[in-house]
Amino acid sequence: MEKLISAQAALERLQEGNERFSNALAKGPGLVGSRHQELLKGQWPFAILLCCSDSRAPPEIIFDTRLGDLFVVRVAGNVANVSSIASIEFAVATLGTKLVVVMGHESCGAVAATIKGGDLGPNLNRLTGYIQPAVEGSDDSNVVVRRNAVLSANRLVEQSDILRQAVDNNDVMIVTAFLHFTTGVVEFD
Repeated sequence: MEKLISAQAALERLQEGNERFSNALAKGPGLVGSRHQELLKGQWPFAILLCCSDSRAPPEIIFDTRLGDLFVVRVAGNVANVSSIASIEFAVATLGTKLVVVMGHESCGAVAATIKGGDLGPNLNRLTGYIQPAVEGSDDSNVVVRRNAVLSANRLVEQSDILRQAVDNNDVMIVTAFLHFTTGVVEFD
């Protein structure tokens, strides 16, 4: 069983993994016999990621982590909605994970659709409604992506007693990040 690590140690581990990935030195996901046996007993992810569903941005690969290292919640536009917030609450409350990363990325389709506007039907309109406040005053998609990550991170604390209390007690740290597709580098804000 792996021991829980601090939010700062988790952030450093993500940064180190991303550096390996962006420099083409990644070790890969590493499912070996003993790791598989460990994971049959439970999970001890060192970080929670709320990130976009974009197929070009798989966090396990861009952070060069092993199976079981990350608790990943993926939704188009990395929006903090009821389901994603509840999933993150689960990881904090029952798994004891100390770091939450809300990560956006270059060329986000959900952000582009929000900027473009128009009627996308009830479900997509609801999704883009979460992103819309980030558009205010800018049509630069990368600016909007960064704003959206901050708004989603704020929504986690505003709409969850579990997360607000964990942050207030310094038990959990929430940070935002931006993935540059061109380099593979993740910039933590």
